[in-house]
Amino acid sequence: MCDKVLPPSKAKETLKQERYDSLDGLRAYAAIGIVLMHVLANIATKPTANYLTTKLIPFFTDFTLLFMVVSGFSLCCGYYERIKTGAITPNAFYKKRYLRILPFFALLCLLDLALSPSLGSLCEVFANLTLCFGLLPSTADITVIGVGWFLGVVFFFYLLFPFFVFLMDNRIRAWISFGLAIVFVLVALTHFEPINRKNMIFCAPLFMAGGLAYIYRGNIFDWARKNAIVSAIVTIVLTVAYLAFRHLIPGGFIHYVAELTLFSLWLLYAIGSKDVVFNNIVVKYLSGISMEIYLCHMVMYRVVERVHIENVITNINLLYVTTSLLTILGAICFAHIVKYYVVEKIMARIGL
Repeated sequence: MCDKVLPPSKAKETLKQERYDSLDGLRAYAAIGIVLMHVLANIATKPTANYLTTKLIPFFTDFTLLFMVVSGFSLCCGYYERIKTGAITPNAFYKKRYLRILPFFALLCLLDLALSPSLGSLCEVFANLTLCFGLLPSTADITVIGVGWFLGVVFFFYLLFPFFVFLMDNRIRAWISFGLAIVFVLVALTHFEPINRKNMIFCAPLFMAGGLAYIYRGNIFDWARKNAIVSAIVTIVLTVAYLAFRHLIPGGFIHYVAELTLFSLWLLYAIGSKDVVFNNIVVKYLSGISMEIYLCHMVMYRVVERVHIENVITNINLLYVTTSLLTILGAICFAHIVKYYVVEKIMARIGL
């Protein structure tokens, strides 16, 4: 079924019926995890050193890579068949991508510029507003909404998506392309200048893992639903094993492949999962504003930081928990208000 080319009308009908609700859980938990990690990294008074604060929460920085795997799958759900069959024009595709990302991001960038005006910041805002700053060298340091580097990579993926669909045209070509992409990462890490997550060569296998999951989505969904308990046990055991022995995994390419495997496993589980952890009203709501939470959380942290709650809370662990909760709540409120009461209303008024 995955290899069939559907007529445009049939493809649209099929796409409307496809929804994998557990992806909401992955997006929501990843967004919250990244907030916890950034608060821990930036808070002046660190909490007590233990497994959570020295191992687990710092690991959440790699949830940006998980977002890439999920993004690869999600974009395929919405556009793979339509790109493949020509049911959507380049104008419609890229217009939707810009309208999804740019309004909220632009508002944040302009707010940042207003608070810290300078010629350098103006140049960075210009680069940000094109959404093409992912084409800059990975050494380019953009400090205006610094976490926005992720958008640069994702939008670069959007630019390449028609080529991505070509690479994923059928199962054989998809596996060959995926294998070559991983080899390219190895070559880049060992022979060329060091690359990182801001480089598309580094990120390509993550997006392609999501694409492969899309191609096999029917098989994955059916197997996971029929073997829900086995699927959950395998996912939990392998996740715990990874976290327990993560310190023994060599860095570089081996570590990269290990995380790619883990995040792909989580995606496979989510495709067929119907458990309450990944399927509930809270994560569904947070998933709808997960990108906005990610983009604005450091702005909210700086606001919380200026309140100086450390003058009131002397317990270092309670201070971290309180700061994290206030940052998360602030990010959620800001994201909700700006997205649903500012951006969407303005776009509706101008007919977009």
